[in-house]
Amino acid sequence: MGNFDVAVIGGGMIGPAISLGLLERGLSVCILDEGDDVLRVARGNFGLVWFQGKGFGMPRYVDWTRRSAALYPDFAAELQEHTGVDVGHANPGGLELLLGEEELAHRRHFIGQIYQQGGGRKYEVEFLDRKQVDDMLPGIVLGDEVVGASYSPVDGHVNPLFLLRAMHTRFQQAGGRYLPHHRVSAVRRTGDAYELSTKAGTVSAAKVVIAAGHGLKELGPPLGLDIPIRPQRGHILVTERTKQILPMPMSAFRQTVEGSIMLGVSAEEAGYNDAVDTATVARIAERASRTIPALRHLNIVRSWAALRVLTPDKCPVYAESESHPGVYAIASHSGVTLAAVNAKVAANWIAGDPAPEEFEAFGVERFDAQKTA
Repeated sequence: MGNFDVAVIGGGMIGPAISLGLLERGLSVCILDEGDDVLRVARGNFGLVWFQGKGFGMPRYVDWTRRSAALYPDFAAELQEHTGVDVGHANPGGLELLLGEEELAHRRHFIGQIYQQGGGRKYEVEFLDRKQVDDMLPGIVLGDEVVGASYSPVDGHVNPLFLLRAMHTRFQQAGGRYLPHHRVSAVRRTGDAYELSTKAGTVSAAKVVIAAGHGLKELGPPLGLDIPIRPQRGHILVTERTKQILPMPMSAFRQTVEGSIMLGVSAEEAGYNDAVDTATVARIAERASRTIPALRHLNIVRSWAALRVLTPDKCPVYAESESHPGVYAIASHSGVTLAAVNAKVAANWIAGDPAPEEFEAFGVERFDAQKTA
């Protein structure tokens, strides 16, 4: 079916972002994707470009996230210029609203740990009291239990489905070859190249990037990339459209440009079960009504669940196989937040540039150390 410089396995958020960067380097690239009936994490994303709270135990992840947030405005503008798709990126800062003194104390401790792990380096997160939050959210009546919030000016949001569409459109505009319904069953080295087997035929490429989400669990080990990822279920609720009331995204709430309000934040160990759990949906709605009581008057029009891809430390993996040079694995649950830095920086590493300094922390060897600790 063709010979390429790079074959990217996975058409979700990470694969197309990396592929766009590779095309900019003048390489021939194909994306091998499955159908929409797979556990496609990209279609379950909340849409946050989120900084605060990222990087616990790994200061390099803080740097990497900040770098992506800084690249996002130009990345979004570039996609719109070429495709006409406005991905809805905005960077007004973000809040995590806190209910009660216990939540506030826990959040202060958590954020404080990340700051200390950075050795006193800049970490753009501050805490606001109730009055400061009221002033930041004019026209919104907060629930009585809201005692304050953590706030970061780095936070923002984007429409994840428009982002996915824009990246796919731009990829094909720029000469990339998108191959849907091409589930890769095996990758074999043949001389200086790799052959990727699918039921639709074989693709040959000098380099291979596995950005297949949960598919990495099967494809990685035979290629020397045994990465201990696991699924974690999360739910999203969407309300009917209403007037614009939220001036900025929050970790549990985000208003789309069309007026719907998305509600989220749940984390369940449910294996590969992505069915909607009504008890979880009820808990999300109940917390939303305690935080912003007016939300209880809006109808929920949709809800769904999706499975995040989590590593043991919840930080990303960027790794090249030692046994199979030229085969890379990328895994992260922050495909939206990291899309800009994946396209503009990580892709250059795969093209042959030296690894970014942040990657000293993102290898798979850290999991071996954790096993023996």
